[in-house]
Amino acid sequence: MEKIIRVKNLTKKFRNFVAVDHISFDVGLGEIFAFLGPNGAGKTTTIKMLTTLLAPTDGTMSLNGASPVDDPNRVRESFGIVFQDQSLDEELTAYENLHFHGVLYRVPKDEMSKRITELLTIVELTERKDSLVKTFSGGMRRRLEIARGLLHRPKVFFLDEPTLGLDPQTRNRIWAYIRKLNAEQHITIFFTTHYMEEAEKMANRIAVIDHGKIVALGTAEQLKKQTGKPTLEEAFIDLTGHEIRQESATSADTMRMARRMWGGRS
Repeated sequence: MEKIIRVKNLTKKFRNFVAVDHISFDVGLGEIFAFLGPNGAGKTTTIKMLTTLLAPTDGTMSLNGASPVDDPNRVRESFGIVFQDQSLDEELTAYENLHFHGVLYRVPKDEMSKRITELLTIVELTERKDSLVKTFSGGMRRRLEIARGLLHRPKVFFLDEPTLGLDPQTRNRIWAYIRKLNAEQHITIFFTTHYMEEAEKMANRIAVIDHGKIVALGTAEQLKKQTGKPTLEEAFIDLTGHEIRQESATSADTMRMARRMWGGRS
């Protein structure tokens, strides 16, 4: 399988603290890849490095054939991202939020309206396209964020706790959208979650990170077999010694990415 993400000996230190400690893994083109770990394990730091928000201390990485360090603009054009914390503009309508994103990502004008209409249809928000986001429920906002992240046709879609705090019905609908996108458009999905059933049901492979190190990598069945546990949740706890907890990148990270990309294209 062609590899769209490559990570080798990736390390990130903050003074004397090693947040990510020489990790290595690949993600295949079109794969659904789960990245699991307790709070502070290093998963969000890893995502920030892959998405150009943080520079690594050591090691190498590539996304869609480009280096986040050496060619950040090309990398940014290759991925979409939905952070756990909401980053929509509540004073704009659904359509305006998508249009603004399209302008920032330089989506051609002759494609913009058609693309926005298609995505609003996919996430079932067509009838609310002219409604202010501040009137939306949590599930509607998450669906709009997914649409926004897909507007520029990314090769890789990062989802940090995409269904946290949503009811089971909305969670199922969101994953249905994601499965459809993966199947029909072959978009690579890289996600974190604290819902073990999501990881087991959705992911082709799972990486477990703890204390900055990859402690296990494989399918859900392989991880259960490795630990001798009957469920993925028990396998996770056996591997990390923790119950999985929230870890988030903030909406400020999204705005920082925007400033870097369009305030000064480094």
